Amino acid sequence: MRHWAPVKRWAPMKRWAPMKRWAPMKRWAPVKRWAPVKRWAAAFAAAAVVGGLLAGCGEASGSSAQSITLYSGQHELTTDGLVSAFEKATGINVNVRSADEDTLANLIALQGPHSPADVFYTENSPALEYLQDKGLLAKAGKSTLARTPARYDSPQGDWVGVSARVSVLIYNPSLISASQLPTTVLQLANPRYKGKLAFAPEETDFQPIVTSVLRTYGRARTLSWLDGIKSNAASHIVPDNETIADQVNRGIVAFGVVNQYYWYRMQDELGASAMHSRITYFAPHDPGYVIDVSGAAVLKASTHQAAAQKFLAFLVSRQGQEIIAQSRGGEESFEYPIASGVSGTSAPETPFSKLQPNSITVAELGDGSQARALLQAAGLL
Repeated sequence: MRHWAPVKRWAPMKRWAPMKRWAPMKRWAPVKRWAPVKRWAAAFAAAAVVGGLLAGCGEASGSSAQSITLYSGQHELTTDGLVSAFEKATGINVNVRSADEDTLANLIALQGPHSPADVFYTENSPALEYLQDKGLLAKAGKSTLARTPARYDSPQGDWVGVSARVSVLIYNPSLISASQLPTTVLQLANPRYKGKLAFAPEETDFQPIVTSVLRTYGRARTLSWLDGIKSNAASHIVPDNETIADQVNRGIVAFGVVNQYYWYRMQDELGASAMHSRITYFAPHDPGYVIDVSGAAVLKASTHQAAAQKFLAFLVSRQGQEIIAQSRGGEESFEYPIASGVSGTSAPETPFSKLQPNSITVAELGDGSQARALLQAAGLL
């Protein structure tokens, strides 16, 4: 496999700042996915940066029927494991170009029918929905879509769900007891939590929660809720989930909301003896209890449709899903595989089948634009 964009050059070393001692090599954390305020500026910057990279690359995507180009916004270690296994199984070479998924989605939108990408692989569904709405995605194969539950795929059949994560509360028992934690997402705005809550409004992972609250309670109540969160987290508004996890674990702040895999990755990095935090869930089916889906799509612009569809099928095959579920050289994704035939992760996580999330679907989560608009209206973006 060939990586054309090492170390995410257009967002250098932002997410693993020195304070985040538990993950200094930033192995599992892409930068500011779907940073909406700078969306179009990022797109043009990405066009310039990646355009330069493309010009300097040795092999264009159209030069071989046995080579495809993957634009990946997924964690690089997860992607590397999948790509290496796919290349070994098929003999098809995968040229990987990694960046945060908002940069890549906007770049693909700018490139349109001239994009050199064959496949787009993301951490979250809104980036795929965004390109689907622009008519830039090809239909996924029926047998590929049949491997995963329909609720985690594109309703139009344009992309397939690959893995999932779930929102959780991370808290430090020395600062707040489990019985004192909010049980509903609306309680995050309760003044009793002023100064105790850490919040990362620019994180992609929080946008589905905002959309879920909006669909449940309406715009006015959602804006009021965001204002309350802003007030409660005033001194702990941070750039990303890694910072939330780190600060809670070190006792700087009492609790926050992240996806479950950040806590398991931190534990994997630090070891159990260094873990001073725990995780728990909102009440069953609460709007804050949300499943996020990672997915992939073949682009209409691809000149290697057959090979690209093979890669999509591999992601949801038993082999691909087991790579996501199991340890690879001491590293794990800690994401939930969602295709049939694979039981779950090797970590002591709550089984995916035992989760009790809100019923909101990927279609209802949409492209995230409503959530971003509300976060902007609240002065959080």
